[in-house]
Amino acid sequence: MNAQLAFDEYWFGARSLARVKILVTNMRARFSAFPSALATLHSWEQMSPDTRRVICHWHLQLTDPLYRSCTGVYLAERRYWLRPEVTRDLVVGWVGDQAGARWRISMRIELASKLLAAAHSAALVTTIRDPRPLGVPRVPDEALEYLLYLLRETEFEGSMLDNPYLRSVGLEGAILDERLRRLPGLAFKRQGDLVDFGWKYHNLRMWADVNIRGAQPSMAGAAW
Repeated sequence: MNAQLAFDEYWFGARSLARVKILVTNMRARFSAFPSALATLHSWEQMSPDTRRVICHWHLQLTDPLYRSCTGVYLAERRYWLRPEVTRDLVVGWVGDQAGARWRISMRIELASKLLAAAHSAALVTTIRDPRPLGVPRVPDEALEYLLYLLRETEFEGSMLDNPYLRSVGLEGAILDERLRRLPGLAFKRQGDLVDFGWKYHNLRMWADVNIRGAQPSMAGAAW
């Protein structure tokens, strides 16, 4: 990925070269650390807006611990409050709790504003004005399978059934179990505390070969 090429070809619209350099650096951090994911996304030409939105959200979570904690813990917990909403002042206070005395109030306000802007882009908050009702983005099956296969080959916080990536989009408990049972790329089963994921493909690239590129599944990709 080259910033000059991205600028010349208007990858990010009519933005300055300096801004494009920052965007390319951010995109490299969010995606280049996951080669299988990057290869999959390069070949994913027909992607719905809903899928694009949640995948960008998850990759930001994977690489930004403050955003991951804000969306996967703080906002996820507030959904169960009597009034599921948030304000900038509340998020500023939450940022302060994470930082202690390390960040001045101006830095806390800036970080809170950026967190809320990113959460709004991911449809986790529904407006840009206080109070901001919390929302739950639509998660297509293809996006959910992408995340699960990516997490399967990634060290991450939590477990396959309980993690900030799924919690942030409202997928947990019985709701998550029901979604997993319907996924064509899994053979999910639960009996009490015993869980069997029954992965249909060995890894994300094999999943992408069949589901994105339309290749015929090989014996190596059979269920196991």
